[in-house]
Amino acid sequence: MLAYTGPMKIFSGTANRKFAEDICKCLDMPLGEITIGKFSDGEINLSVEETVRGYDVYIIQPTCNPTNDNLMEVLIMVDAFKRASAGRINVVIPYYGYARQDRKTKAREPITAKLVANLIEKSGADRVITMDLHAGQIQGYFDIPVDHLSAIKPLADFFKDELKDEDKKDMVVVSPDLGGVTRARNFSNYLDLPIAILEKRRPRPNVSEVMNVIGDIEGKTCIIVDDIIDTAGTITNAANALIAKGAKKVYITATHGVFSGKAIENIANSKVEKCVVTDTIPQEKNLGGKIEVVSVAQYFAKAIDRINNNRPVSMLFDGR
Repeated sequence: MLAYTGPMKIFSGTANRKFAEDICKCLDMPLGEITIGKFSDGEINLSVEETVRGYDVYIIQPTCNPTNDNLMEVLIMVDAFKRASAGRINVVIPYYGYARQDRKTKAREPITAKLVANLIEKSGADRVITMDLHAGQIQGYFDIPVDHLSAIKPLADFFKDELKDEDKKDMVVVSPDLGGVTRARNFSNYLDLPIAILEKRRPRPNVSEVMNVIGDIEGKTCIIVDDIIDTAGTITNAANALIAKGAKKVYITATHGVFSGKAIENIANSKVEKCVVTDTIPQEKNLGGKIEVVSVAQYFAKAIDRINNNRPVSMLFDGR
């Protein structure tokens, strides 16, 4: 249990209240009182039910589905706390929506990740705390401090326990594409395992074809590591391709389980042994037998505790 020593209050939006409650349990403090509703035309209406004047305020809100409503809720909350004379306004976004639109890939496309950063900053936020951004350069889209946490340790610890009876020489961490090599390397370093890389092409969004496997996966237990599982089409295709190319078993893991469309069905019908995600996004109760959720609330609690007490948080960036 962590102790806090400054004037601090934590509030939650409607996106993942349980996650905020878990953070407050770790810090042994109550969740702040705020009423959030909607007018009859769908506009968001909120009221902060306790004083925040001079307090270090933390707003817990992932911008997951419904993304636009949750994002707008964050902006309105920041504005409310700013006008209520809060000391520092810290926006805790466990899952940063729109992160996949981080650059132009063809003419006349928006860079929505930058637009969202502008909106958060302009609303009056003093700091952003997030986890495993889809693209690390999004930190540079902000002109305010960004604390970028990592889920490597909790996810890797799960597999340490899950695969403790397996010989390390029969295990390999797999990057689902060339862009994810750094993530896979960090994960493999924590488990002291070799890595392999999938070379694939994307004929259209959420669709991929595995062209080649770089590395030895023959007869191995593979762990595919990614940051987001959305429709699960790409990652389950990768798992099925690994099995077809001689892998013994395939596990998949990612920080953010978006699980849109037929994702849960895709995972259930695939060759995947188990899918492991964190609780940055709230999950349905019925996820099927293959999906497990690991909590990262304690890591956010540690970050909040350190920031509130002006202590370094760099030790949390790589999952140590």
